Amino acid sequence: MAKRDQDVHFLASKEEVERIHQKMDELGIRSMGAYLRKMALDGYCINLDLQDVKALVSLLRICSNNLNQYAK
Repeated sequence: MAKRDQDVHFLASKEEVERIHQKMDELGIRSMGAYLRKMALDGYCINLDLQDVKALVSLLRICSNNLNQYAK
């Protein structure tokens, strides 16, 4: 990753800043710098709901642990 050593500043109205914060909250992004960089470079942010995947990984770990205990 390239070193970030350049400053970029811009002005926004109070309503625009509130809207930026609202969109950050919707996406679960806490860093305004990260959000603004992503939007300026790519034009969009994607919020993935991975709760089902996390549950499957958890079940896989439990089964793997049980299998290891049977092997012992």
